Amino acid sequence: MAPRHRPLTSRTPARATVPALKVPALGALAALAITTVAGAAPAGAAPNQAAPAKPANNAEQQMNEQQRIADWAEETLRGMTLEQKVGQLFVTWVNGQSADEAHPKNPDDFGARTAAEVVKKYHLGGVIYFNNEDRDNVESPKQIAELSNGLQQAAKDSETGVPLTVTIDQEGGTVTRIGAPATEYPGAMAIGAGRNTDNAASAATINGRELRAMGINQNYAPDADVNSNPVNPVIGLRSFGSDPKLVGDMVDAQIRGYQEAGTEGVSAAAKHFPGHGDAAVDSHDELPQIDRTAEEWRKIDAPPFRAAIDAGVDNVMSAHITFPNLDPSGDPATLSKPILTGLLREELGYDGVVSTDALEMEGVRELYTDAEIPVRALQAGVDQLVMPVDLDLAVNSVLDAVRGGELTEQRIDESALRILKQKAKRGVIENPFVDVDAVDKLVGNQENMDEVQRITDATTTVLRNDEDLLPIKDKPGSVLVAGWESTARGVAVTEDLAEHIGARGPETTTLTTGAEPTEEQINEAVAAAENVDTVVAVVGNAASSPGQVDLVNRLVETGKPVITVIADVPYDAGYLDSAKTVVTGYGYNKPTLEALTKVLFGETAPQGKLPVEIPDGANPDQVRYPLGHGLTW
Repeated sequence: MAPRHRPLTSRTPARATVPALKVPALGALAALAITTVAGAAPAGAAPNQAAPAKPANNAEQQMNEQQRIADWAEETLRGMTLEQKVGQLFVTWVNGQSADEAHPKNPDDFGARTAAEVVKKYHLGGVIYFNNEDRDNVESPKQIAELSNGLQQAAKDSETGVPLTVTIDQEGGTVTRIGAPATEYPGAMAIGAGRNTDNAASAATINGRELRAMGINQNYAPDADVNSNPVNPVIGLRSFGSDPKLVGDMVDAQIRGYQEAGTEGVSAAAKHFPGHGDAAVDSHDELPQIDRTAEEWRKIDAPPFRAAIDAGVDNVMSAHITFPNLDPSGDPATLSKPILTGLLREELGYDGVVSTDALEMEGVRELYTDAEIPVRALQAGVDQLVMPVDLDLAVNSVLDAVRGGELTEQRIDESALRILKQKAKRGVIENPFVDVDAVDKLVGNQENMDEVQRITDATTTVLRNDEDLLPIKDKPGSVLVAGWESTARGVAVTEDLAEHIGARGPETTTLTTGAEPTEEQINEAVAAAENVDTVVAVVGNAASSPGQVDLVNRLVETGKPVITVIADVPYDAGYLDSAKTVVTGYGYNKPTLEALTKVLFGETAPQGKLPVEIPDGANPDQVRYPLGHGLTW
């Protein structure tokens, strides 16, 4: 049995073995110049554990602590077997909502009964949480904290004793794994529309603190892609915009928000390198090709990643895209040494953890087998291998590659060392557990929700107000809310928006016509419009849905006041020729719809400015709404 890791305190002789984690009186967390309120206990700390009284803020002490972290990581690494080091490189999903739950999927997925057994079996470096039908880890914030603690206990009880990197994709907006009662956040494009870096940082700080309170210590966010392709099917609202400077500023702010909260925050991950913003197909389904020149890449896609690196980002996630002018081999960036080592490591000077996007995605699986992919990723420069289709196959493929000389153990050591340093830097080694009893006070509290609502209120963008319908001056007695729903996420946007409108007094009627309204549904909506004072038409991805455009046209023809709300990507505005009143909130979660409704009724003035150019639908080479457009009053 290999020795457990040493506590991150003063140096320990290599021969010494420490049987359990110990929290030092003054750990590295205080000395890394991370900001903690003096005298306050960090989120998730034991009730009797005080935070360091004074955060260190001088360069010499930072250097000392960085050296101490490096010494600890190197010493810990020396005590690991090859199998344990390889295990540190993997992040996998877990099944169920409890670490000790004997989940029926576990035997097939992992050859184990429980998630805790999976952690021990593979000496795992990390896990990732989801809330979908296949991998439902989310019931409530307290349950998530208990799951995290259970998995960390399994890691502590393992042969290495090294705690887990517990990860999630909690970008905000349309990529939200943990919803209410946790605080919900606007998506990146909405924050880009707000144009306020302080607000961007504040949203990330709140998000990071709530995640950490639930035992999650790394968030695969923010998205650093410049969404230059209006028909990009997978990035869209996840991007801060189409302007590299704007995206870079917001990326910088959010990374600082996530990471400068110290033990109350999380590691951030800038994604998807070298830039997924110009893709025309979804890398979940196939391998996109980006045809920019290398010069264009340096001008458009690289700046946000430079900003991320300058901000000290802990992790950069690769993209499953091919970029011939950066690597003519045709390999996806995740498996490309010219891209991950040549550009990211050498040209941009990044030395933190590089993670893959999910290795179960089809974009990375088109050219190579599931056994080859993790080996090629490590050869390219990856450190953290996320969600291989078959964990057992992936782990053994890496082990076989080392034993067969295809990979060196030194190469494994480089990646394992980066991962260990990240865990130590973010306080995961010293404080892997959270206080379950504190979760309900820390997650989704009124202060957090109020602050996020304030941030979101500054993002709603009015694109057209030709008929001076906004703000609504004479409150209508009745309103029809008709149109789109997000079928992919099971959200009836019309019903949710109607609730916010109805809270202002009008009697509301809803008619959900979906993504592809039929002629019968359109006729039904027109008939319903005749019986109300005002119509709100909701669209989403109307660029690919002529039926939604027809719905808006027919509702406008009724002569009733029609307000068109774009609930997804704002590019729909380029196709809505007949709509004279157009508003977008860049999403449809609760704070977004509340902010939009406030604008409709004049409770707030619209402040959002388009973070992207919107081309004319019929003439894509012409700009209908320029970057920065947004009406106010």
